[in-house]
Amino acid sequence: MTERVFNFNAGPATLPLPVLEEAQREMLNYRGSGMSVMEMSHRSKEYEAINNEAEANMKELLGLGDNYRVLFLQGGASTQFAMVPMNFLQAGQRADYILTGSWSEKAQKEAAKLGQTHIAATTQEGNYKRIPSLEEIQLSEAPAYVHITSNNTIFGTQWQSFPDFGDIPLVADMSSDILCKLFDANKFALIYAGAQKNLGPSGVTVVVIRQDMIEKAATNIPTMLRYDIHAKNNSLYNTPPSYSVYMVNLVLKWLKAQGGLAAMEQRNLEKAALIYDVIDNSNGFYTGHADKDSRSTMNITFRLPNEDLEKTFASEATKQGMIGLKGHRSVGGMRASTYNAMSREGCQALSDFMKEFMRKNG
Repeated sequence: MTERVFNFNAGPATLPLPVLEEAQREMLNYRGSGMSVMEMSHRSKEYEAINNEAEANMKELLGLGDNYRVLFLQGGASTQFAMVPMNFLQAGQRADYILTGSWSEKAQKEAAKLGQTHIAATTQEGNYKRIPSLEEIQLSEAPAYVHITSNNTIFGTQWQSFPDFGDIPLVADMSSDILCKLFDANKFALIYAGAQKNLGPSGVTVVVIRQDMIEKAATNIPTMLRYDIHAKNNSLYNTPPSYSVYMVNLVLKWLKAQGGLAAMEQRNLEKAALIYDVIDNSNGFYTGHADKDSRSTMNITFRLPNEDLEKTFASEATKQGMIGLKGHRSVGGMRASTYNAMSREGCQALSDFMKEFMRKNG
């Protein structure tokens, strides 16, 4: 078998090796059932147990009680951009969006097709290199909800602490940093996340939703876009992305075994520091895109002195078994995605490579 690479792709992304090994062991015969999870009826007892356990593990990691549900849906976070306003933005109401990057822009644009929106804050000026301060946030009068994007994969910025707007429902797209650190999930009315960055493989979208939101969700919209229907049917209204849910559950069990969110947070801070320290001590050879107080522990974005060096950096890193380091075209440069499953060894290898590359080319 070829050695496994250090995969710095932004998503689909690296998965924990123990999770892949467990899936490999159970691939042909899941726990004596004589079949693979991907062959199993979603109405079977075995699958129902996987589904229920995944919901329970998610709630346990987030410290949530019975007033929340976890749904396993399809269509990616991009479908949630429309589903949230379809369910909660009534005629005559307005939804507030805080813009911190491309994905929050897309969420706001989608909502604007369905109702009135208000941009409560934006850091577009300066190419989204920071998260807005609380003072900059100007809410509209009585918004239906406030929407934020917790981490911005493209720009490498992340909310360091979350705002609290009292009784106004707070909605977050946490696709790229869910479960990377300890936070008070009870502050949120709804959290959604495409799984393919920090939770598992692509194909499933996890929605964490408070019970009162389910109760006030719209009922005059297509059935598949109704949160209440999915909640009532335990995400089994139609055939779910069962294998992806199974994989997410394995990742959640792995996270619990690592010591949960507090342990992950510590580990993620240490991993990111290995790379940020090289940037900060490079006398400008490497320049970070994000302001220091908005830096992400999940996506580290930086430039080199010129584009030729950036191309060389990416190709030499690939030769050394570090893939997926090319930045998004809207920022250019490099991006290292250091999700929960990225090992400390991977970050150390990149850190060492960056020092060596600078020594040779600086």
